[in-house]
Amino acid sequence: MPTPLLRWIRLVRPQDFVWLLLFAVLLASAEIGDVFEVVPLVALFVVQVLEPKIPALSSTRGRIFWLVLKLALVYLLIGYSGSVTSRYWPLLLLPVVSAANAFGVVGTLLFTLLAATAYLSFLAWANWSQYVTGLTFRVVFLVMVGNLANTLAEDLRIQSARHRRTAEQLAEANRHIQQVEEAARRSDRLAALGQLSAGLAHEIRNPLGTIRASSEMLARTVAAENDVAREVAGFITSEADRANSLITRFLQFARPLQLRLDAADLTVTLDRAIAEVEREAPSIAIYKNYAPEIPPFPFDAELMERVFYNLVLNAAQATAPGGAVTVKTRGSAGAAEIAVIDRGVGIDPQQLDNIFNPFFTTKPAGVGLGLAIVSQIVDKHGGKIAVESELGKGSVFRVLLPLEPAAPPSAA
Repeated sequence: MPTPLLRWIRLVRPQDFVWLLLFAVLLASAEIGDVFEVVPLVALFVVQVLEPKIPALSSTRGRIFWLVLKLALVYLLIGYSGSVTSRYWPLLLLPVVSAANAFGVVGTLLFTLLAATAYLSFLAWANWSQYVTGLTFRVVFLVMVGNLANTLAEDLRIQSARHRRTAEQLAEANRHIQQVEEAARRSDRLAALGQLSAGLAHEIRNPLGTIRASSEMLARTVAAENDVAREVAGFITSEADRANSLITRFLQFARPLQLRLDAADLTVTLDRAIAEVEREAPSIAIYKNYAPEIPPFPFDAELMERVFYNLVLNAAQATAPGGAVTVKTRGSAGAAEIAVIDRGVGIDPQQLDNIFNPFFTTKPAGVGLGLAIVSQIVDKHGGKIAVESELGKGSVFRVLLPLEPAAPPSAA
């Protein structure tokens, strides 16, 4: 861990050595050379060097305090070393230029006028008529330098704001590219696994049919008193049916989706899916928060009902009995956004990147095809699906569907 001394050494900038050299020259050529001249010069050097290194001074109040402190030190130095005729009058540029860097044109003018007023106040103890020409020149010079410094600082602020906006736009574009790449990788995985599932399903289904028929024949031919044989035959039949159901889901996943796009009402489709979930999970309250401004738009109502059913059922299963799930819709820049919100157990952050992958599941009896099929259907509609989740606080699944279907690619 770096020591405080090392931290300060790292804060040293090349400009600090320039300031050290300049103030060393001023000290070496001091006219009076006593403590009342040396101390303000040293204090002014310390203030000038420390100003950009103290984070607390980045606030408006801190900057004003630092500028007033520099102006006070210069004022004391000028007053002690000859007032109006003091050779230290150019040091008034330090607070003026600092104000130009920190504030806009109004702040710069205010501090410039404050510095000029402080300098002109020495005329109260001098014969001002013989100094009026030189003093006028010096005050005008202060204003000119302050205005020039403010112009340069304003250009720098504008350039910094542009660079900041560009960086934010690049970061947003990078996030979008990552999302598109992830969607493309997911689609590739879905396509490859879909082809594999289709081949395996067809090869397995035929022997399953033979096994089931054989178990039924066995159940009919064994003696009625042979309970063990009849029970085993029943197990074979039920397990064959379960395997056949699983193969059917594989085929649904592997089969190319053919959308039937018709103008449909999103709320009607959601209501049908929610009603089915309410029959399966009666202990969970499902609240609807629909946006009335979403008009009917083209989508496959049957497939999207399956999407909403899966998402709402998953949310209900993740919620403790007596809990609630919210289904919310809103319009979003040419698209309809559907959010399914629960306050359940949440999803482990390490699993968020995999939940839409085929055969990935956290349920003991799950297959891992529900969300994969959901993602496939949403992608086919030209939409997007995303999830936000936190362990112990719940999850939000968002589906974004375009209100206008994407135009098919033109033939070459």
